Amino acid sequence: MYSAASGMEAFLFQLDTVANNMANAGTTGFKRSRANFEDLFYEQYKLPGTVDGNGSRTPVGISVGLGTRVQSTQLDFHEGSLLQTGKQLDVAIAGEGFFEVTDNVNTYYTRAGNFTVNSDGQIVLASADRGRFLNPGFTVPNDTVDISITSDGVVQVLQAGQTTYTELGTIQLAKFPNPEGLLQVGDSLYQETPASNSPIRSNPGLDGNGTLRQGFLEQSNVEPVVELVDLIKTQRNVELNSQVMQASDQLLQLLTNLRRF
Repeated sequence: MYSAASGMEAFLFQLDTVANNMANAGTTGFKRSRANFEDLFYEQYKLPGTVDGNGSRTPVGISVGLGTRVQSTQLDFHEGSLLQTGKQLDVAIAGEGFFEVTDNVNTYYTRAGNFTVNSDGQIVLASADRGRFLNPGFTVPNDTVDISITSDGVVQVLQAGQTTYTELGTIQLAKFPNPEGLLQVGDSLYQETPASNSPIRSNPGLDGNGTLRQGFLEQSNVEPVVELVDLIKTQRNVELNSQVMQASDQLLQLLTNLRRF
């Protein structure tokens, strides 16, 4: 009964994971999660290799498992498809790497490249909650009529009355030795942890970083068909474990009734 209960608890956790993936199927730059499981301790009635009465060793033992538990949730960082938007400050990363943004208190990393310009001309991540500045930062002049972002991250602007572009700087990308060790904090943002190690910052196209695509956004890498299959499998597994619990309860009732006689 307790083994089946642990299975139900584990699969209910997986159901939450699948639900979160499906809920973010349209979230820019979202990366799906996968729940991993592991079996629990085993009660050993007889160890393999025990010496029997004839002096020979048994080839197998007798043991029973005590259920399962959630081992980890693992991020899947494979690249989502790129959606063409045509907006000048929509930028997608084709390949590995993260944009670095800051709220002047904390530093975050994201694959979402839906940037905009605030009232001071600074490039920020488009959010109605809090302004997070692209790092390193850029200030776009008020008389800018066109913005160009090259594949290697060079930001240039064309100002009114000018015929040539002025370079503002270069967008850098951050790459982690272990991106799956990043901490998810919501808003499509991640934070560095000891597991992820420190970021390696470089220009797009260098040191294994991807290149930039202006006018595109990276879509969520959630595949609804795959999630639907996982949802059905999870539902069936919960039902099977509940049936095991019901069968165990019925056997206990039978044993209780036998003691009355």
